[in-house]
Amino acid sequence: MSDIKRIVLDVLKPHKPSLVEMSLRLSTLKGVDGVSCTLDEVDQDTENVKVTIEGPSINYPSVEDTLRELGAVIHSVDLVSSGKRLVEDVRTGQDHR
Repeated sequence: MSDIKRIVLDVLKPHKPSLVEMSLRLSTLKGVDGVSCTLDEVDQDTENVKVTIEGPSINYPSVEDTLRELGAVIHSVDLVSSGKRLVEDVRTGQDHR
């Protein structure tokens, strides 16, 4: 079975915990080498955050559970990379329109 190497999530979270706290918590999960949390939008009660996680063997259910414990909700899974190595997107003719 292939392992998840990179996952990008659109997450809705309350203002607390902070992005720093959320990123640090996710980075402690087994199989995770790094986490990037980018603030996308803020409203009165919540924040929309793009969460990028990379590692040799990301356990998606553990990511879901951790985000739920932090009061966050996954709106969508925007990218998943799996297999023996990471594969970067390649621009094609259709991408230039």
